Amino acid sequence: MKVVEIVFSPTGGTQKVADIIVEGWGKPVNLIDLTDAKTDFSNVSLEKDDIVLIAVPSYGGRVPKLAAQRIAKVQGNHARCVIVCTYGNRAYEDTLVELNDIAEQCGFQIVAAISAIAEHSIMHQYATGRPDSKDRGELDRFAKKILGKISSRKFDASLLQIPGNRPYKKAGGAGLVPKADGNCISCGLCAEKCPSQAINKENPKTADSKKCISCMRCISQCPKSARKVNGIMVSIVSLVIKKACSERKENELFI
Repeated sequence: MKVVEIVFSPTGGTQKVADIIVEGWGKPVNLIDLTDAKTDFSNVSLEKDDIVLIAVPSYGGRVPKLAAQRIAKVQGNHARCVIVCTYGNRAYEDTLVELNDIAEQCGFQIVAAISAIAEHSIMHQYATGRPDSKDRGELDRFAKKILGKISSRKFDASLLQIPGNRPYKKAGGAGLVPKADGNCISCGLCAEKCPSQAINKENPKTADSKKCISCMRCISQCPKSARKVNGIMVSIVSLVIKKACSERKENELFI
């Protein structure tokens, strides 16, 4: 038996949440990075005795399309699976139920589901610093409760009540495409790390708006802080979601 993390975390928030959970299981962990465009995910095959955690951020209340496509290639082989979605203190809407459906179609046995808060990847004033110490303690308790359920071997995925709607809400497009300013030295790191390969290595100053998923990986990775999104657009969106994000949301366990 092994523990496997399958994680889509362009800016690191979802990875932090996933790491806290698997730390609570006290076993060595194998990481499968869904942001790695070079990986052939059809070669990922799990075993029935494995414990797998699949974690993604919520993008507009849905599983990021790119993450969904890559997870769908994985062979679950009835491995026990915990699904996790993170969100920046607004709402996760249909993300968790969509992730459940994707994982089931891959052949995973869904044991539990978690929604967790992570700092907003664009508007950092929302859920700043989360997961924080309170979140860490709560997620650790979730992890131990899940491990107890797995150890008892008494679980039925059909009994899980995971919130969300079918059909899912309409997915939005990539509204914020980062561009480079005068500090860009064309080092190419953004192009190398871009999950959707939206940045040309020969001309990394702009991104292909048709490929860009607004994940903000390029901004978080740039050593010169040279990549930015439109500040006016960010301000407008921040005001639109301010009311929904003003009250602290808490993590949830569905088991």
